[in-house]
Amino acid sequence: MSSGKLAWGVLAGLTAAYPFLVFYSLGRFDPFWLLGMLAGVAFLRAVWRGKGAADWLPVAAAAALLIWGRGGAVLWYPVMVNAFFLFWFAASLIFPPSAVERLARLMDPALPAEGVRYTRKVTWVWCGFFLFNGSFAAYTAVAGDMGLWAWYNGLVSYLLMAALMGGEYFVRRRFMRINGHA
Repeated sequence: MSSGKLAWGVLAGLTAAYPFLVFYSLGRFDPFWLLGMLAGVAFLRAVWRGKGAADWLPVAAAAALLIWGRGGAVLWYPVMVNAFFLFWFAASLIFPPSAVERLARLMDPALPAEGVRYTRKVTWVWCGFFLFNGSFAAYTAVAGDMGLWAWYNGLVSYLLMAALMGGEYFVRRRFMRINGHA
């Protein structure tokens, strides 16, 4: 394995482990240090990928939480990331091309008009996802049940995102086949 892939894997692993690190750290040491680690990991991931605004949104969320304060602020990172992505996807509906169209054009620069309409609808679906996911993440932050917070933000939300991505992939393949683009 190359050092680049290893570094990317470590950064992705730390990001995914964040909710469980918060769960473990509460009551053991000041969670402000986790925010610092999170900001550092988010910054390294953004520098590593650095292809657009979406790569820098988690950095902004972590930085805002560092500025905001200590303690419970660590619980609001998933909420802020969802809010930033909701804002970015929704803004792309107002100021086209849509976020999903931009991603689709990376694979198919000559995206047909029906593909543009489809990606716009998918962008709306993602907006709904970020609204729901961020709202439930906020609920877990105020509910006071750290087990619920860690499981939802560390596992369930990732599974929901994977299910949406996978489901959209199969719908898109069918859409492309029906419209003669497969």
